[in-house]
Amino acid sequence: MNPKDAEAGMAQAVDDVLAELAALEEPAVRAVNEKRGDDHGVNLAKLRAIAKRLKTQHDLACALWATDDTAARLLALLICRPKDFSRMELDAMLRQSRAPKLHDWLVSYVVRKSAHAEDLRVAWMADPDPVVASAGWALTTGRVAKSPEGLNFPRLLDTIEAELKDAPDRLQSAMNHTLAEIGIEHPEHRSRAISIGERLQVLKDYPTPANCTSPYAPAWINEMVRRRHPEVVIGDDVGRGS
Repeated sequence: MNPKDAEAGMAQAVDDVLAELAALEEPAVRAVNEKRGDDHGVNLAKLRAIAKRLKTQHDLACALWATDDTAARLLALLICRPKDFSRMELDAMLRQSRAPKLHDWLVSYVVRKSAHAEDLRVAWMADPDPVVASAGWALTTGRVAKSPEGLNFPRLLDTIEAELKDAPDRLQSAMNHTLAEIGIEHPEHRSRAISIGERLQVLKDYPTPANCTSPYAPAWINEMVRRRHPEVVIGDDVGRGS
């Protein structure tokens, strides 16, 4: 196929996908999403069904990303090949991802699987843009549980203790998640993690349904430890870093 035909074929494929996504747009879904800062109205189960049908198509994913349409970009993240993106491309994509769901999926489904994940984690944590920095903290949370080797937990806790209280919402949420994960996964740091949470009181009054775990770090840590180790006395051994 000559380049012009390939370009025309890709343009048609993008148009077809955009038309399919537009047909799935639901005002009620958009209204709910907009309350969370997301600007699309496509049911995510239906979007995932499209991705399952299309399978991995990295070139199409890149073309969909270039449309700047949030639903199309979410689909792109499901059909792309994460290892094919350069560090520069991933950094640019993150800075373009202001919608929370797009930001979360990019970090979780693409960046985590990239060879550039650790370099980006370090760089993003130090970025002055709080939304970009929140991605660095999200990657750090993943490492706390799955690959903690080399992480400086006392330094992370120092930073959280100094900056969590006044951090912008999305950065605060990401840092708080790291705090909770440290307390849950690493007993030797549990007492300090709980102490920091109790002193800062971040998200203590967050409205939480009865069947859900509170994002307040001390409660979150205690509940997850209780589930994994019911023999531990909550508020006693947990609080002392058992």
